[in-house]
Amino acid sequence: MLDEISNVKSYMVALGRQARQASRILAASSTALKNQALEAMADDLDDNRDLLMQENQKDLQAGADKGLDAALLDRLELTPARIDGMIEGLRQIAVLPDPIGEIFDMKYLPSGIQVGRMRVPLGVVGIIYESRPNVTADAAGLCLKSGNAAVLRGGSEAFHSNQAIAASIQRGLEKAGLPAAAVQVVGTTDRAAVGEMIAMPDAIDVIIPRGGKGLIERISRDARVPVIKHLDGICHVYIDDQAEVGKAFDVAMNAKTQRYGTCNTMETLLVAEEIAEEMLLMLAAPLFEKEVEIRGCSRTCEIIDGCVTATEADWDTEYLGPILSIKVVGGLDEAIDHINTHSSQHTDAIITENYTRARRFLTEVDSSSVMVNASTRFADGFEYGLGAEIGISTDKFHARGPVGLEGLTSVKYIVLGDGHIRT
Repeated sequence: MLDEISNVKSYMVALGRQARQASRILAASSTALKNQALEAMADDLDDNRDLLMQENQKDLQAGADKGLDAALLDRLELTPARIDGMIEGLRQIAVLPDPIGEIFDMKYLPSGIQVGRMRVPLGVVGIIYESRPNVTADAAGLCLKSGNAAVLRGGSEAFHSNQAIAASIQRGLEKAGLPAAAVQVVGTTDRAAVGEMIAMPDAIDVIIPRGGKGLIERISRDARVPVIKHLDGICHVYIDDQAEVGKAFDVAMNAKTQRYGTCNTMETLLVAEEIAEEMLLMLAAPLFEKEVEIRGCSRTCEIIDGCVTATEADWDTEYLGPILSIKVVGGLDEAIDHINTHSSQHTDAIITENYTRARRFLTEVDSSSVMVNASTRFADGFEYGLGAEIGISTDKFHARGPVGLEGLTSVKYIVLGDGHIRT
């Protein structure tokens, strides 16, 4: 692949044409053949661990030289464990049921015909993402299993890593007898490629952007191809006054500090007034030990020494780093109102032992994942048993929440008759 391509438009047109041709082959491919390709892709990644690490080091060094912050470098890094995760994700996708060809809702109508629906691929899926190179393997695997060709455009900061992963994926496809063009990673860092990609409705059926708010807004505004949006993750945990304190402590610490640079990390902690002093004093020292900056409301700052006064902007900020906003609220009503006002509708959780309040929270919080007594870090396709995910959709149409195999399919109506005619 070339880092610079002289004629981006003609390059993208050719890439799209190849993807469309490959999509027709994939749509007719058997489950066994797709699974064979997934296993071959996983084997090739496993065989080329050293090369993946070497190429990733090039990206990490370039990122450090450009002054990328620690959270972005963390998202960019391919550790041995993350390579394990890519391989395991592909193998898990291989054992998942194939959704393509599933026929459901079949019923006889008064005319005598049978009408039902069949699950089919979307066709060609274009994915535009930043930083995390493991997305390349996850996206390739899910698109392949769901019968879709994929056009992947990773961020320039992960160029070498993405190209190395793409080479393994394409070798795996070819080993199974499927076209390498079934998964193509754009081979240029020229930003014009994105503009071309989102304006190719003849070649690409849907665009899924994953990245910062600016990227999502640009794609949503300019795309001529339908978009499944993966917006920022302003995730909340609300600790109710009927929470079990030890459980609340464990969930809050995990939701914030297990990993900072992910979209399902808690950014705002809400605590009921009746339990606020006990809870916040318990959390403050461990958070400070992990060098988490606390930005709080006036009541929070009264309780925690070293707390920085939160601004209105803090309630609407995805930090992707060791910063946590904390607000003391009067109770469940205020917590739900705050979440529905400031949440990005990604993932929000309540910690409570009160069944009625838990049910209200589940019903009234308008987010793609709503949790009871669990860390927001579970909002992930792998953790949900989907094998992996393309992204977490905050849309309300087509797909919502982690987008796995079923989210990459559509349906068509099928009709069975025996010479039936309409009278």
